[in-house]
Amino acid sequence: MAIIKPRGEAEQETKCNLLPSNDLETTTLLPSHAKIISKLPRNTRTQPGIRTAMDPDHAATSPASCAASSSSSSSLIFLGTGCSGALPDARCLTQPSTPPCAVCSTVLSLPPDQNPNYRCNTSLLIDYCHDDGTHKYILIDVGKTFREQVILWFVRHKVPSIDSIILTHEHADAVLGLDDLWMVQPSSRNDIEQVPIFLTRFTMDSVATRLPYLVEHNQDEGDQVARAAQLSWRIIKGDVDKPFVSSGLELVPLPVRVNTAKCHAWRGLYLFRLLMFFFWGTCLGFLFGRRARVAYLSDVSRILPRTEHEISKCGAGQLDLLILETNTLHGVSLDAVKRICPKRALLIGMNHEFEHYRENQMLAEWSLREGIPVQLAHDGQRIFIDL
Repeated sequence: MAIIKPRGEAEQETKCNLLPSNDLETTTLLPSHAKIISKLPRNTRTQPGIRTAMDPDHAATSPASCAASSSSSSSLIFLGTGCSGALPDARCLTQPSTPPCAVCSTVLSLPPDQNPNYRCNTSLLIDYCHDDGTHKYILIDVGKTFREQVILWFVRHKVPSIDSIILTHEHADAVLGLDDLWMVQPSSRNDIEQVPIFLTRFTMDSVATRLPYLVEHNQDEGDQVARAAQLSWRIIKGDVDKPFVSSGLELVPLPVRVNTAKCHAWRGLYLFRLLMFFFWGTCLGFLFGRRARVAYLSDVSRILPRTEHEISKCGAGQLDLLILETNTLHGVSLDAVKRICPKRALLIGMNHEFEHYRENQMLAEWSLREGIPVQLAHDGQRIFIDL
């Protein structure tokens, strides 16, 4: 079932009051959505250890209460929820249509922290709270908009630095921000600490070709002001049977197929696309959390059977939260949500066909029918969860 309305209807600008900036980071729940979610069976809308923007009880979480929670709880911060080109699409502003794009035109009147339709490259920051109360920050993907994400959301959520990095695949929207990592590296008085970065061998080779100075460490002796990230490269296998540990958190790789049709210049070359599918068409998602099980699939066109078994209710066990790309899947993504049957789901990777409030209204109705709360996530959103 598609979640996009017919073109004529989708082009009509949705009129709604956006939330003030101090509320946007914790909720974008429409009143009608809250009413619908509240009608779901209690065991599908709440569970111990997880508080999200979909919980009506937390729809007005204040910054003060968020700060108190962040000191004693793990959380997930959505640094970006957009497609590879990010939003707004510059073409909608430089060559506006009639009527103008209802999503991209909102940037002309609203700043990013008040606009859930403003979307950077997809990226997730895991704020992992250890049993002793120590917080470690694990960054998944470092795309083209990383510097902007640091300025917008690291500052807002008071994230001082990162402790480790995980890359899902080698595309530009996942790796081209690596050059700016030096801004958030931990450092002592005289030295910049090396940050472990986990990735597949194929992604490593791709990064080494495009950004060799980050891999070779040829910094001249005595060059104390060089602005290059200091990274410790760790090769991982794309195999659900080979988990790894990043900053104390165990993660299970979840191999999926990506949409190779994104290579627009080669779209007509069947052989090239076939080779892309078999050799370059694999991306990693990740399963993590001991207390609450979370699966993160950020770039996917087909979920492989072994991966689906690992994260589905009828397979290895029900997820507490599924985070799934929807940009290239549209209604197919909801079919995947139904098969996997998590306790709740958040969708990411949206292009400008997805107006935040309109889509969440339709998703609320779908959630009521299917018994699984689903919403679009938004940049800057923070979810407190007991990992």
